[in-house]
Amino acid sequence: SRCSCQVLLKSDAPTGDVLLDETLRHIKATETAETVQTWIELLTGETWNPFKLQYQLRNVRERLAKALVEKGILTTEKQNFLLFDMTTHPVSNTSEKQRLVKKLQESVLERWVNDPQRMERRTLALLVLAHASDVLENVFASLADDKYDVAMNRTKDLLDMDPEVEAAKARGTEMIWAVLAAFNK
Repeated sequence: SRCSCQVLLKSDAPTGDVLLDETLRHIKATETAETVQTWIELLTGETWNPFKLQYQLRNVRERLAKALVEKGILTTEKQNFLLFDMTTHPVSNTSEKQRLVKKLQESVLERWVNDPQRMERRTLALLVLAHASDVLENVFASLADDKYDVAMNRTKDLLDMDPEVEAAKARGTEMIWAVLAAFNK
């Protein structure tokens, strides 16, 4: 089902992040509130609606990659694919990647609370984004088989919850659940 949750701007105070501040300006400039689904399409450049192109973030993937290169998380490489060269951004800071992987593994094993309202918001958001990016299995791949099964089953149960019901239960996580609903469309 398509997510109908609308994004309402509470504050346009600058965040200090170029892309976030640009996003805030776009949200502020819209005449009517847009849905989470629409904003995901706009901000990732995946909309073809000619009336909303002015709200797109330009070169968003390249700009995100550049920011991660500047922070030392990724590096930039040129790779040859048959007839053309392509810029790639492999992970250069493996310790940061391992820290996030370990955090997610522990969140569904040792620190499992079986209640999304009691789960740390950043952890819930990471699980939703890992699921939406189709990398969740990779996050748990290094676990022993029995722990892998537990982690995948717990995560599946979490991600199968009704986003609208969960968003209504706990203030502060509405956007996380709305993003999950948008990716589950």
